[in-house]
Order: sequence, then C-alpha cells, then structure tokens
Amino acid sequence: MLLSRAVRLLGRGCRRYYSAHTTPLSHPHGVKSPTASRKLEPQNVQMSQLRNGLVIAALENYCPVSKVGIFVKAGSRYEDAGNLGITHCLRVASNLTSRRASSFKLTRAIEAVGGNLRVTSTRDIMLYSVECMRDYIDDLVEYLASIVIAPEFRPWEVASTRERLKVEKEIAYHKPQTRVLESLHAAAYRNTLCNQLYCPDFMLDQFTCEQLHKYVKKHFCIGQMALVGVGVTLNQLTKAAQELFAKKSGHSQTGAKAQYGGGEHRDPNCERLVHAAVVCEGTALGSPEALSFAVLQQVLGAGPYIKRGSHITSTLTKAVNKATTQPFTASAFNASYLDSGLFGVYTISQDKEAAGVINAAVSHVKQVAKGEITEADIERGKNQLIARSLMTVETVDVLLKEIGLQALATGTYVSPTSAVEKIKEITNKDVIKAANKFASGAKSMAASGRLVNTPFLDEL
Repeated sequence: MLLSRAVRLLGRGCRRYYSAHTTPLSHPHGVKSPTASRKLEPQNVQMSQLRNGLVIAALENYCPVSKVGIFVKAGSRYEDAGNLGITHCLRVASNLTSRRASSFKLTRAIEAVGGNLRVTSTRDIMLYSVECMRDYIDDLVEYLASIVIAPEFRPWEVASTRERLKVEKEIAYHKPQTRVLESLHAAAYRNTLCNQLYCPDFMLDQFTCEQLHKYVKKHFCIGQMALVGVGVTLNQLTKAAQELFAKKSGHSQTGAKAQYGGGEHRDPNCERLVHAAVVCEGTALGSPEALSFAVLQQVLGAGPYIKRGSHITSTLTKAVNKATTQPFTASAFNASYLDSGLFGVYTISQDKEAAGVINAAVSHVKQVAKGEITEADIERGKNQLIARSLMTVETVDVLLKEIGLQALATGTYVSPTSAVEKIKEITNKDVIKAANKFASGAKSMAASGRLVNTPFLDEL
C-alpha cells in the first residue's frame, strides 16, 4: 500500500519536473511563439492590391484567434425582377458543395479546428468570413475562397435550401422592427435599395442552379472584392491571395444609382404597439456630411446606453415625454449605403398615443433645424459618438466589417484616431444643417400595428 503510493508520488514529481523544463507550448504542436521573447509593437491596418484589382487589408493584433473575410459588392441591390431574393438563397447555400470540398468535408474541416463560418449580407455587400485559431487560418481561407468563387450548386442541395429560406424569413419577420425597416426601404426607394434582404414569398421555389451560377458569375468578380483579415499579417494574407485569386479577373457592371422618391407603407394588424419610422434621404458612406448626421443621431438619441434605461440624455426622449403619458420608445435612425442613406426617427408607442408621439418626434427635429439646441447637447453628442466609435471597434466582428467596407468603397482605411479628430471638427452649424435636411426634404414613412390613430405622412 505504502509502496504503491510512493510510486504514484514519484511519477507525479517526474511529470512536474519534465513540464517545468520543457519549452512552453504556444499552440498544439509545441512550436515556440516567435513573439514570446520580444515586445509586441502595436500595428496599423496595412493594405495592398493585386494586379487583377483585388483589395487586401490586414491588421495584426497578435490575437490567438484570427478572422478573415471576403467582401463582395453583390448585395440585394444588384438583384433584378427575375431573381429577387437570390442573395438570401446564396447566404443559405454558403455551406454547400464547392469544387474543393463537399458539404460534409467542409463542415468536418471547420469543426475539427474549432472554427466558424458565417455569411451575412446587406443591401450593398455580401460578407463571407471564417474564424479560428491562427495556426489553422490558412487552410480555412482556401475553403472560404472556394465557397465564394467556385460553388457547384448541385440540384438536390439547392432544393434542400427552400425550406430554410422560408423558416429564416418567418423568424426575421416575426420582429416588427424588421417588417418596418423592410417596408421603409420599399417606400423610400424606387430601385436597387428597395429590394428586400429576405426572399419574397412568390420566389421561394423559383431559384434554379443556373440562376445561382449566373448571379455569381456576373457579380462575384475579383474587381468587386476585398480580402480582409484581423489577427493575420499582410504578407500572410497576400501570399494566400496570390495562390487563390491571382488567376481570376473581371469587373462586374456598375449597379444603377439608387433613386430616392419618398413614399408611405402601412401594415395594419392587431398588435397594440405601433412601430413607425419617418425618414428623409441621408448621406452615403464616406461623404463629408456623414459625420454630421452621426453626431445629430447621438444628440437626438440612438437608444439607451443602459439595459432597460430611460435614456435621459436624449433630447428626443425629453421632447416626446411632454406629449404622452404612456410608455414609449423614440430614437434617431441613421443608415448609410454606397450612394445614398436614410435619416429620421423611429418610435414605438401604444396605439392610442401614436399620433402624439410621432408628431412630437418629427417636430423636435424641425426645432433643432431652427437652431433650438444647446452647445452642451451637441458637445455631448460628439463625445458619445467618439466613445461609441472607439468601443465598437474593440470587437473583431465590427472591426473586420469596418475595415472591409472602407476598403471596398474607397480603397483606403481611416483609423479610429483620425476619425476622432474629424468628429471633433464638427461644428454646431454642421449639425443644424443636417437637421434642416430632414425638415425640408421629401419624407418617407412606414408603420406597423393597430394604426387607427397613426397619422399619415401628409399629416405630419
């Protein structure tokens, strides 16, 4: 008994002695990290471009987890009457068979390294991204490239996506906010940006393999892509791009410019909470006025900063408080796209109080346009925008998206430090000018709920 215990203790001591004298593991293969014995210097975003037009951007942040995304100018705005909703179908079909791997092999390869594949889209772009430990990112980038530029779209696999399209849309449209925002874009724009992010009901069973291949061939061109990585070096990403994309070429046709027309869409139903949005045409991404609208959004109020908070710093909330005695939510809405944007107010109120809340919210923005706003409120809005801008880029997902959008739209990247300096340069006149654009511009409106007491657009 005592002898066996002594042997066990000796074994533990040997293992502890061995582990104390071996090289510390930096990853599962035991290779010593090259940065373990030197100071890690902060890196800036580095960019380059291949001869075929592919934009490459990388940020080495020394994180053990790397994330790489392929941005493509192929969002729902590029759909036409014959393929409405096809980008939603492409999102659902992202894990299907490609020339490099079957759906099973792709799933197994990603799960084996603890990775994650995600596909999202907006009206402007589609984003294909993978995330895993940095030791395995090169392998997953190869799978990612194959998904984007070499999908197969086998008929039986495409057929299996139809039910998922229906389920995803039902889940999304269960939220009133989604229904209102989709209706708002349909009412505001006459082309491109009026297309929905989700497949229309009448198109759920219409997509064929040939249609998917045709859309990918037309819009998934190298000149319309950006390869962006966080947690990787530019040399590493450029080498992968040269191996995977160097032989590809082509530029898709430039999409039509968005035409803002203004309009109204109402969705009456039995819900007692009325969701309503009233907007004008805002500014495009990267335009000189974009920061002015962003500051104005913070001045008016972009939502509570504390969960279930009352957002007492919002001037919009204070103004609407005087017009109602029932619970409500009022915040500024701001969305920017490559060539246009929407800015306005979004309210949630009881059906009996809807008229007072909506009118009070719109009237307050008009008062700001007349200069009825204090310098302290504008300074607070600028500080809130600076804080929100710096805090959002602390997450890898937002940082990757921010770098990719700027790289794809302008071919450059504005660092957070430079952005802060530009925000500080915004003057009171710039904010009032942005509010005046809402007050004098053609407006659009969307509302959902019990709309008996909800005013029409021409009554505001």
